[in-house]
Amino acid sequence: MKLGCLVTLVLSSFFAKSQPIALQCEHLPSPLGVDNPHPRLNWQLSDSRAGAGQAAYQITVGTDSVAVNQGRGNAWMSGRVKSSENLIAYNGRPLQPFTRYYWQVKAWNSLTGKAEISKTAAFETGMMQQANWQGSWISDEEAKETKPAPYFRKVFVAGKTIKSARAYIAAGGLYELYVNGKRIGDHVLDPMYTRFDRRNLYVTYDVTNALLSGNNAIGVLLGNGWYNHQSTAVWYFHLAPWRARPAFCMDMRITYTDGTTETISTDTRWKTAAGPLVFNSIYTGEHYDSRLEQPGWNTANFDDSKWKGAFNRSAPSTQVVSQLMYPIRHVETIPAKSISRIDDTTYLFDLGRNIAGVSKIKVNGEAGTVLRLTHAERLTKDKRHVDLSNIDLHYRPTDNQDPFQTDIFILNGKGGQEFTPRFNYKGFQYVQVTSSKPVQLHKEDLVGYFMHSDVPPAGHITSSNPIINQIWQATNNSYLSNLFGYPTDCPQREKNGWTGDANIACQTGLYNFDAFTVYEKWMADHRDEQQPNGVLPSIIPSNGWGYEWGNGPDWTSSIAIIPWELYLFYSDVKPLADNYQNIKRYVDHIDTEYPSGLTTWGLGDWVPVKSKSPVALTSSCYYYTDVIILAKAAKLLGKLSDYQHYSRLAVKIKDAVNNKYLNAEKGIYGEGLQTELAVPLYRGIVPEQLKPRVAANLSKAVEATGYHLDVGILGAKAILSALSDNGYAETAYKLAAQETYPSWGWWMKNGATTLYENWDINARSDMSLNHIMFGDIGAWLYRGIAGIKPDTGQAGFKNILLEPHFVNGLNYFKAEHAGPYGLIKSAWERSGKNVVFNVTIPAGSTAAVCFPVAGKAAITYKGKPLTAYTHLFSYAGTQLGKGVNFQIKPGAYTFMIQQDEAP
Repeated sequence: MKLGCLVTLVLSSFFAKSQPIALQCEHLPSPLGVDNPHPRLNWQLSDSRAGAGQAAYQITVGTDSVAVNQGRGNAWMSGRVKSSENLIAYNGRPLQPFTRYYWQVKAWNSLTGKAEISKTAAFETGMMQQANWQGSWISDEEAKETKPAPYFRKVFVAGKTIKSARAYIAAGGLYELYVNGKRIGDHVLDPMYTRFDRRNLYVTYDVTNALLSGNNAIGVLLGNGWYNHQSTAVWYFHLAPWRARPAFCMDMRITYTDGTTETISTDTRWKTAAGPLVFNSIYTGEHYDSRLEQPGWNTANFDDSKWKGAFNRSAPSTQVVSQLMYPIRHVETIPAKSISRIDDTTYLFDLGRNIAGVSKIKVNGEAGTVLRLTHAERLTKDKRHVDLSNIDLHYRPTDNQDPFQTDIFILNGKGGQEFTPRFNYKGFQYVQVTSSKPVQLHKEDLVGYFMHSDVPPAGHITSSNPIINQIWQATNNSYLSNLFGYPTDCPQREKNGWTGDANIACQTGLYNFDAFTVYEKWMADHRDEQQPNGVLPSIIPSNGWGYEWGNGPDWTSSIAIIPWELYLFYSDVKPLADNYQNIKRYVDHIDTEYPSGLTTWGLGDWVPVKSKSPVALTSSCYYYTDVIILAKAAKLLGKLSDYQHYSRLAVKIKDAVNNKYLNAEKGIYGEGLQTELAVPLYRGIVPEQLKPRVAANLSKAVEATGYHLDVGILGAKAILSALSDNGYAETAYKLAAQETYPSWGWWMKNGATTLYENWDINARSDMSLNHIMFGDIGAWLYRGIAGIKPDTGQAGFKNILLEPHFVNGLNYFKAEHAGPYGLIKSAWERSGKNVVFNVTIPAGSTAAVCFPVAGKAAITYKGKPLTAYTHLFSYAGTQLGKGVNFQIKPGAYTFMIQQDEAP
């Protein structure tokens, strides 16, 4: 049955003050430690009126908040700039280090011509230059193999009234910072993991309220992290070229009310000693002997006469830069869902869901009682013990002193105690607690902390299908479980930054979370790791592993794909500019090694259901993607000769793939496997005139499997969009909503709360239960059902491509995404034969709308054609597919689509 439609429109509009809001610097609210001499400033316009937008802006920046509030800035006054842009690089007087700057935006509204001023925001510069560091890198005198963690302390006198104080701290390894006995901040696992011998990160803290007039004490506890990897596994991180005993450098800069400053810095006058943290490994666990605690070690009155002096250490690298990104935190507390008492000394806790993070236990017992807390994703067949066999296969222990995913806590017998690891995280649902002597434990005595980079939510989805809702939630859980200052593949077995998993899941992350700062940092990791010839390792950061296996265009296309996605979602060209030469060097290397245009370099369609597509086909498609991105970046950056050169190269690659694999008469690639058809469609390889035939064959291939998947990682990325973008949204939805093996829904039906690494839940290998490599479905729900897509020509959702699909099997579907201009809403619901579609376009944006319905459509508003309301709607400027196409301005709208048989 074909569908015609009669569309009527009701405009929901309400008036609000048009004010710039959500001011950010470097994509963060009020950041400390800005080192960029030209930081990016961005904002949104709060105005729900139909057609609202920004006609002009004025930015005022200064060091005096009162003056800035009055419209005067001693650092920069941009003047009135006629523009609708809301992401602007600072262009005033040179920024000074250790300085707080206040800023405002004045925006003129395109509807009224009137201007409104934002509330005042602030950012604070950090070191700005390496030469501004005063502290030395210090550690203790122990060797890198020493197990106990080093504690450090320093007492100083603040003899004047304190106005403000900042602590700037960098570390090789991890740290916790204390002032006068109180832990500073709520970050965990700081600083973020980098290639330590090439770049180190420092973090800035406001410690004003922690300091006292008179005596003060600073305490620092160092952990190993990835810097001093104590555990042994197949990636040889214990042999990393940077490996050394943890060290740190700190400047605490105090500003007094009389205008003077004083800096308390690290040097050999600091004191150091070992303590109760007797072992810590980012990979396996922590061992804590509470009998060795030294109460008050980080307070001014502590007797440190038995502590030794600190030792100077070489700086891990000559590049120490500010960690400007959302930190890792204990984001969510997960209470135990159940407890089982196995015997007098063994308890089994179940959190009810799979997470990345740590557990906290409360316990009372005799001094010397040893508790072993083993964390796992699944249980043995008898359900009485944890089973690590699916996640410990890459571990190569040298002895039995470092059990995998296991914390060891020794009680001191002084009443109730609590223990939470500081410098470790794990992937788990179950915790088995085994004690050397009987202890009494209850369900409330253990909780899990879900840890990850604390990126703000940016999207939400709900639908009438519970399986779809579960898949979306599980995808987000896996995404966050694998975001620890860099994207990882799994939080237990590896914790590695696999480039393929990350570039595949990038859109899922950006639709659902504001993850810009994490990706921008990770692209700097790429630049640190790239060889002079352009080659990148398959895991980033790396100690040198991955240059010989697992890399290639299908994986290390992350160097091109992620900066491009950041541009599409945020309209920020800086990641493309920063990485341009790296992308170019990478592409040129492939061109040199594979002059035909076809490359066999890559892993291919990893962990497929059964059919394996040719590596040369999939890798060459990714190579084409990289070259297309490079050409587009060249054009954006004004590099015309590069644009022409790489555009020609793209044509050569496309022709080579089609000459080798395309059967134009049949409309198939290769043997017509799902991945063989989906990847060329998704990557833009298929000639325009053959897209309908290839898409039809892909749909038939899916139908032939009973709407089941027969793909691996690369096919799963491509198949849903390849279908929905080419007229087969119904097929794509049936595939996405499938509940029998192999499918995402099959995992959900079997109790999954995260995504898995293998379609087969009984697989003997490649069976992490918290993996993100099949996670692009989380992005497709926004693209393929809600229809929210960025426009390459007007990036950052300046213009939104809106193409919802009202698929059978769903009664309603609602999606929201917070883009750079504000909240985008796309929601539809069936009402009898009709569909009610609600859309919200934020101020400053427009949308090209396409209703993919058959037949002619009469679209009216208040009984008249939409063309009668040209201030809201037009038919110009849309480049979407078949259907009813029109352009809309900002506002909130409700469409009623009456579905009838076509005449």
